[in-house]
Amino acid sequence: MKHISKYTFSLLIVLLSFLGQAQVTTKKDSIPPKKERYGVRFGVDLFKLSRSFYEKDYTGLEVVGDYRLTRKHYLAAEIGNENKTVDDDRLNFTTQGTYVKIGFDYNTYENWLDMENMIYVGLRYGVSSFSQTLNSYEIYNPNPYFGEAPVIEPGTKFSGLSAQWLEVVIGIKAKLFNNVYAGFSFRMNRLFSQKRPDNFDNLYIPGFNRTYNGNFGVGFNYTISYFLPLYKATVKAKEKEVKKKKK
Repeated sequence: MKHISKYTFSLLIVLLSFLGQAQVTTKKDSIPPKKERYGVRFGVDLFKLSRSFYEKDYTGLEVVGDYRLTRKHYLAAEIGNENKTVDDDRLNFTTQGTYVKIGFDYNTYENWLDMENMIYVGLRYGVSSFSQTLNSYEIYNPNPYFGEAPVIEPGTKFSGLSAQWLEVVIGIKAKLFNNVYAGFSFRMNRLFSQKRPDNFDNLYIPGFNRTYNGNFGVGFNYTISYFLPLYKATVKAKEKEVKKKKK
């Protein structure tokens, strides 16, 4: 009987150890893998929208959007319309037109838990189609004895103008509450193609803003956007991280 009880006791210990190990394995297996949301985010530029109310010589609207391709990469686009009157020392002109920008963003921010914020860099290709109307101007002729400068009739409209440029983008997007995001971005622009009017220049281009030294420009926007989730994808551990854990 003693031998039987000892055998039974040993068997119970072995069974309990197996059960404990099975429970630990079950708990490990029950932890769900981390999943991240993928979808479309769309919104408006609040700066251009509000500027249309407080600046009498400006009206504009820009719609923004992005689509998440991978954990770090996003397709991005902006579509807008601007009507801007510029009153300088010697001329007054109005620029009106539309523009489209397409490109990508790369998120450099490492989110943790369920955060979906962005600190990103990106690139855009911009195209604008617009017209310029010369409202009034004064001719500056430093050498009046060598003939008069060519005259442009005030109110002359130059249509069919266009421009193309590249933008380097640096920005942030932060989640305010469920699916709603606020953002800010700074742009550095470089013109590489434009169609100019005769005896006049493109001093303001919709989507590009003022031109400085002929081909360079800067811009920024404040956005509010809504995220529409389409699906979730499991986050896969990188091979390097797995190897480090094994070591």
